[in-house]
Amino acid sequence: MPAGSAPPPDRAEAAGRAPLAAELAFPTPFPIKILGRRSRGFAERVLEIVRAHAPDLADDAVEMRVSREGAYLGVTVVVNARSREQLEALYRDLCDHPDVVTVL
Repeated sequence: MPAGSAPPPDRAEAAGRAPLAAELAFPTPFPIKILGRRSRGFAERVLEIVRAHAPDLADDAVEMRVSREGAYLGVTVVVNARSREQLEALYRDLCDHPDVVTVL
């Protein structure tokens, strides 16, 4: 890489988002908000995905809220993040769920 040039952006930067976990020191508590269509089994499936990546997720680290109109469910979890790779894999799997609208 020529002197003075910046490294290539990662996928998050290329998409106009801040790099995931760029300045975090691991392990650390990391909140994730998942918004999805309120369908039968949505919350259970989301929590299965989260626990596949963060098996130590405590029950009291999960919050759920139904949207004003009742069409969506917000699920907030606080995981004990161990690495950037863990978080990226978790985000990828959550975003692959057909009823997930967004993950923050």
